[in-house]
Order: sequence, then C-alpha cells, then structure tokens
Amino acid sequence: MENWRKSSYSGPGDGNECVEIANSPTHVAVRDSKTPARATLTFPPEAFAPFLERLKADAPR
Repeated sequence: MENWRKSSYSGPGDGNECVEIANSPTHVAVRDSKTPARATLTFPPEAFAPFLERLKADAPR
C-alpha cells in the first residue's frame, strides 16, 4: 500500500485544488486528491524531478 501525502501548497486557502504524491523504491505516483480512485500518474524516480521542473517552467506567472 502506498503512503499518500498532500502537496504542501494545498493548504486550507487553496480550496479543492490539491494533488497527492506517494513514493516507493520503484516509482513516484501523483493523483488528484478530489478523485483518488481515478487515474494516477506514475514516474520512475529519476523522471519525477524533470517533470516538476517542466511544470514550473510552463506555469503562468
């Protein structure tokens, strides 16, 4: 079983726009906290940091 954690940016003022992540030795998983039973993105650990960097680079400023 995976140990899901909410993003530190998902505080009470952010409403329902939350993501959760879970780490294991073989992957990092990401899901929408509003619909945890639906689709989950999974990444090899070495691909997760580049994925986050790309999201940050593409985020509106």
